[in-house]
Amino acid sequence: MDISVVIPLLNEEESIKELYDWIASVMQSNHFSYEILFIDDGSNDSSWSIISTLAEQHPEVKGIKFRKNYGKSQALHAGFYEVGGDVIITMDADLQDNPEEIPELFQMITSDGYDLVSGWKKKRYDSVLSKNLPSKLFNWAARRTSQLKLHDFNCGLKAYKNEVVKSIDVYGEMHRYIPVLAKNAGYGNISEKIVKHQARKYGKTKFGMDRFINGFLDLMTISFLSRFGKRPMHFFGAIGVLMLILGFGFSVYLGVDKLFLNPKGRLITERPQFYLALTTMILGALFFVAGFLGELILRSSKSEKLYEVESKINL
Repeated sequence: MDISVVIPLLNEEESIKELYDWIASVMQSNHFSYEILFIDDGSNDSSWSIISTLAEQHPEVKGIKFRKNYGKSQALHAGFYEVGGDVIITMDADLQDNPEEIPELFQMITSDGYDLVSGWKKKRYDSVLSKNLPSKLFNWAARRTSQLKLHDFNCGLKAYKNEVVKSIDVYGEMHRYIPVLAKNAGYGNISEKIVKHQARKYGKTKFGMDRFINGFLDLMTISFLSRFGKRPMHFFGAIGVLMLILGFGFSVYLGVDKLFLNPKGRLITERPQFYLALTTMILGALFFVAGFLGELILRSSKSEKLYEVESKINL
């Protein structure tokens, strides 16, 4: 199979049929063998009914339905597990991503040899204050943190080699950082392509300030994990040892001062340096233990499925 198209969605009943027709037209005109996998992330409209009808009429249409809304990352994780195309295309279901970009994205993976190609919505049709400006700030921070020179990390339209999506775990809100996850997994041949952005035709955006804030928190998480995820003791242990040394140094100073330099002075427990030394040593021990526990958890942890599938179609 040439292409697997993975489409996570939530309450997009108006656009599903139109999106399928658009994708099918592109695929057939380019003679691709393909599958289209819709992941219904707990919709409460008729989205699943429409997907079911399409699957009955078209064997290339497949579907996964979650019992409730788990988030886009979990939807992509489920989709990546199931698909089998040589090239995986992800896109949103709101018709703002243009399926006509697929042939060129496919060529960039198969002919140019890229591991991942991320779309760049250079000209956007979203609200400046609610989405464009936060997106620019987010992408600037992501570039500085990850050292990946991409302009639009959160663009839903991306293309991947099959082996890339099989090698990464997308969880939490990490779908924004799939290029970073791929880079950390050893797939560094990453590029971007300017893609057309369509004005939203149906419904309303799911983007809110909570997702913006969560995005930056996840950026901090993935930045830490990319540097210390496989060696937490190097981070927590180093801080712990440094604080223990500082606390012990203060203690030695206080002891020497009381015994030899100023034996008739204040009691050690009456001096603020004593509590500073005590607090520093306690914090140092806690950091060291945190690093040790992190190492134990890392060696015993296994991937968990953080979503529950209610039903599947054609899978």
